[in-house]
Amino acid sequence: MQTVTSTEASSENAAVSARADAFVADLQEWLRIPSISADPGHHDDVARSAAWLAERLRAEGWPQVEVWDDTDALPAVFASWPAADPAAPTVLVYGHHDVQPADLADGWSFAPFEPEVVGEELRGRGASDDKGHLAMVRLGVAAHLAATGADGPAVHLKLLAEGEEESGSAHLGSLLAAHRDALACDAIVVTDTGMVDRDAPTVCTGMRGMVDTEIVFRGASVDLHSGQFGGAVPNPATELARLVAALHDDQGRVQVPGFYDDVRLPADAERAAWAALPFDEPAWLAKSAAGAQATAGEAGWSTYERLWARPTAEVNGLHGGYGGPGHKTIVPHSATAKLTFRLVADQDPARVLDGIRAFVDAHTPPGITAELIAGGPGVPPLICDVDSTLVTTIREAMGAALGAEVLPAREGGSGPEALLSTELAAPLAFLGVMLPSDRIHAPDERAVLPLLLAGAEATAHLWRLLGERGV
Repeated sequence: MQTVTSTEASSENAAVSARADAFVADLQEWLRIPSISADPGHHDDVARSAAWLAERLRAEGWPQVEVWDDTDALPAVFASWPAADPAAPTVLVYGHHDVQPADLADGWSFAPFEPEVVGEELRGRGASDDKGHLAMVRLGVAAHLAATGADGPAVHLKLLAEGEEESGSAHLGSLLAAHRDALACDAIVVTDTGMVDRDAPTVCTGMRGMVDTEIVFRGASVDLHSGQFGGAVPNPATELARLVAALHDDQGRVQVPGFYDDVRLPADAERAAWAALPFDEPAWLAKSAAGAQATAGEAGWSTYERLWARPTAEVNGLHGGYGGPGHKTIVPHSATAKLTFRLVADQDPARVLDGIRAFVDAHTPPGITAELIAGGPGVPPLICDVDSTLVTTIREAMGAALGAEVLPAREGGSGPEALLSTELAAPLAFLGVMLPSDRIHAPDERAVLPLLLAGAEATAHLWRLLGERGV
């Protein structure tokens, strides 16, 4: 891996440092807009957030800036800045400007949309996920231009800031189809990601896919008196509990038929890199896992391997019968389980759904009617080529900014990355600096400002290096 010289690093770093205060003030202004896509009552705020971002991009010199509101998707922002060299590669940066719901009643210790700086932290909803990272990219472009003295970037840059990622990206497919020509690119860089630890910088090289299901067991048409009917008719809650208990064996392996048939194992080099990452289990449980009492999962795999390279089945909710105070002696007429399955490389959501249907059929006893409700077609996993020019250059750019070797890692979550890569027919990689302790999707979200600034420096290096090497 080529090393960036200290002179080169200092020029990008100096450009970022000179703009740091303005960056923080600007980001705070954006964070005050409660762009919650999951809440229809805030859809006007999503539009306001898009307009705010578009205005800032124009002020920063982007020649083409558009707010896309011509599909069923909530407003997205597109921007383009051509390179001086027509032969330069085209890189699309993807992120999202909508945020998760947030309210003081959820357990926040400060008002979520009144961002404040405390020490080296910027606190507020969206500070890390993902407004902070989109702002980081904008600062990186400015630093790149300042460091190179050029009027335009070294690559043809495009930016897509989606407006409904936090509510499932339900219309992203139609948005990509409607604007396929404008979004055409040679590579995609996703900002919506992070690192394992501040002292162990990593680059994400994969995201898991997901299948979302709901299983409903029904017995009688109404709740029945447990004294008159208990023990004489099937209890949907009991039978559903049996199904849930059968979902894993004693080694933590998922018992859905064919579940592991297509699973691609991680390469030995990746497993070695993951093993080299520091992992303090008590600290991880206390901080990142919010006080969980123990690690658990499929036997024979480390915690990182379970999170990044192994598929899972999780019970998200189990409901049935009476839940109020005291007792209500009934045989409930129905019970519901909400389950999600995280998928890894080469697993097909459609095939997994077929296996789940077979599992439910096999665990539905006589006298019970089962309904399986899928929450959509599912999200496929995405795995990057860790040896590609794109990934190795991102690692080098991040290493120059962070002053440390950047190891490959993956993330356990799911997102629209596979859809982006497939629909735009371009390789995809990640560059982000959020931490597991940033409390994204949770109360008291924050971003570590020195990391956002280092991320901006990394993107400044990246555009220059990709301009020299291609993708």
